[in-house]
Amino acid sequence: MTVTPCAVIGVGYLGKFHAQKYAALAQANLVAVVDVDAQTAAQVAAECQCQALTDYRELLGQVAAVSIAVPTLHHFAVARDFLQCGTHVLLEKPMTTTLAQAHELNQLAKAQGVVLQIGHLERFNAAFLDLEGMDLCPVFIESHRLAPFKPRATDVSVVLDLMIHDIDIILEIVGAPVQSIAASGACVLSEDIDIANARLEFANGCVANVTSSRVSIKSERKMRIFQPDAYIAIDFQNRGLAIHRVGEREMFPGIPEIIREESFFEQADALKAEIEAFLAAIQHGAPVIVSGEDGERALATAMRITELVRASAPLVKRPLPVRPA
Repeated sequence: MTVTPCAVIGVGYLGKFHAQKYAALAQANLVAVVDVDAQTAAQVAAECQCQALTDYRELLGQVAAVSIAVPTLHHFAVARDFLQCGTHVLLEKPMTTTLAQAHELNQLAKAQGVVLQIGHLERFNAAFLDLEGMDLCPVFIESHRLAPFKPRATDVSVVLDLMIHDIDIILEIVGAPVQSIAASGACVLSEDIDIANARLEFANGCVANVTSSRVSIKSERKMRIFQPDAYIAIDFQNRGLAIHRVGEREMFPGIPEIIREESFFEQADALKAEIEAFLAAIQHGAPVIVSGEDGERALATAMRITELVRASAPLVKRPLPVRPA
């Protein structure tokens, strides 16, 4: 069995889970974890039985592959340094803060002949994976991705934090260029967009209506796909898939019956599947499930939506509440 020396850069909330997965996989050797907070690095390293570092540059040229889960602002610099050393990179989303940066990373990965995979985790959701092999030809898509407010996620807008997951999946499913976008939204609790809606019209006639909020009272991650022969409902949160098809019998005179097929995937681990796919691309030349080009494509659409929302509703810096002495 091929074993790849790996490291995780940034082991906060999400990076810690990356480290745990690498440590548990036989095809990976977790050499080190890195975090600017020495205590955080030490805690995760102790759990995963690897080295703890506070400067990622100590690992340049020392490992074959890395997961990068640092704040988005630092994605480009950290990924660039590792790619330049010929290191394979799994980079969390959103890919970078600018399209120019995303393009540069893709060109660098191509020049170095290394894998650059982007962490659009929902591509590895078991409910979505179960659609593999199904002939998808959507005419309308509707998605809702809602979450309660979490202060840790406000370094980017809700479009780049949450909506970009659905954007990536919709672009992959439709497989046609976006012709036009309309969008609106608002800031509610933070200084950036907290709720947004976008309407995407594609060259093949498909229309997608996408809503994301990080100021909801409940969590929901659902997508509905309508096509001439079926209605497909994906529940990403509960890993459920329902497919409704037209049957051969009649429900009413002249009206065909609707046949429902429903599946649930209780034990699925999307992050493990994502990292296993990354290692398979490195070790066996398997296709990269979410390539750097995919990440750049999703980022371009998300940034355009962000521009449209900000143009329609300029964001106002909110003063901090004054607390009584």
